[in-house]
Amino acid sequence: MHNSEEKEFIAQNFKQKNWNEIKTRDSWMLFKIMAEFTNGFETMTKIGPCVSIFGSARTISKSKYYNLTEEISCKLTKIGFGIITGGGPGIMEAGNKGAQAAGGKSIGLNIELPFETGSNPYVDHKLSMNFNYFFVRKVMFLKYSQGFIVMPGGLGTMDELFEALTLIQTKKTGKFPIVLVGTDYWSGLLEWMRKSMLEENYIKEIDFSLFRLVDTADEAVGHIHAFYDKYSIKQNF
Repeated sequence: MHNSEEKEFIAQNFKQKNWNEIKTRDSWMLFKIMAEFTNGFETMTKIGPCVSIFGSARTISKSKYYNLTEEISCKLTKIGFGIITGGGPGIMEAGNKGAQAAGGKSIGLNIELPFETGSNPYVDHKLSMNFNYFFVRKVMFLKYSQGFIVMPGGLGTMDELFEALTLIQTKKTGKFPIVLVGTDYWSGLLEWMRKSMLEENYIKEIDFSLFRLVDTADEAVGHIHAFYDKYSIKQNF
């Protein structure tokens, strides 16, 4: 935040309020949250098998990762999966673009952010939604996806990746395929996880089996496809 924005944030969040004001505000917030969950559940139950693609909104269209995302999305669509993204620019746009080009379902779960300006032009607006709350949006990603493609990204991408890994590790959800794309990008993080997290016994060696690191579209799509063949899970195409 800039200094002026910081001052405004502090003023809004730390000004003195009485208990009744806080209680009333929080009560109304519950209704808004319930409405987002209800709308999300009703919409997402209609979409069929999908793969979510995560990655940076700042990725430019000339980037190798933009083109790779588009290729992955197109190939996933051709084997029967719809594509879910955050609906914004960058990697999300590439994912929706590939799905639309292949004639598949192209879903955007939008949230308003300072550096994102609405939906990209490749989402199917009949299947897409807008959210006010990150945690509601994240539930939709995790609950209605049969796999995850994780492209290079920033804090939001890391949040989505580690949320998915945590749910599988703690058995709060069933195992589903997670693919990290880009050895050059992810190898530093994975090395740190081994040298710091694993050596300190904060994670186990088996946790590295929760995801696959790849560099090509065929490897990424192949891992998703092989996962369902291995476990004899029907995708309901």
